[in-house]
Amino acid sequence: MDHTSLAPDAAAPAHRTAPPVTEELRAHFAPLLRGTLLERCGIELRTLDPGAGTATMPVAGNTQPAGLLHGGATIALAESIASFCAILRAREVHGEGAQAVGTSVSALHHRSARGGTVTARCSARHLGRQVANYLVDVHDEDGALLSTVTVATQLLPPR
Repeated sequence: MDHTSLAPDAAAPAHRTAPPVTEELRAHFAPLLRGTLLERCGIELRTLDPGAGTATMPVAGNTQPAGLLHGGATIALAESIASFCAILRAREVHGEGAQAVGTSVSALHHRSARGGTVTARCSARHLGRQVANYLVDVHDEDGALLSTVTVATQLLPPR
């Protein structure tokens, strides 16, 4: 599949399903995640490829003083799954050792959650050689849309 240009549907973009994260990929990323925000927030990668992915995060431990899911934690979840997709895209384009960094994040919070687990579903909007852009929808356990987040990334060749 050519990932250089993925046009979104005019109404609501369809999310494609990525394959589950392999044990090999989990083992590769595990040392990089130790001591990071992802570890502290309890973010877990579920599915992943350059064009799509899902990640989950518990609400517990990621709340604001009012007891609601913190918007910043929601954004961290969304940027994390998009960044992991972008890393895989960077490696498709630039080879092993390539990386990706977020350059812009914009979030619209529709509602919040008080408990359970939230899921971020990411789909590519543009997969270029230098830039990859993603749309991430965050849902609660009942499927209610909590937030819509756009994430732009820059794809970096190995140093």
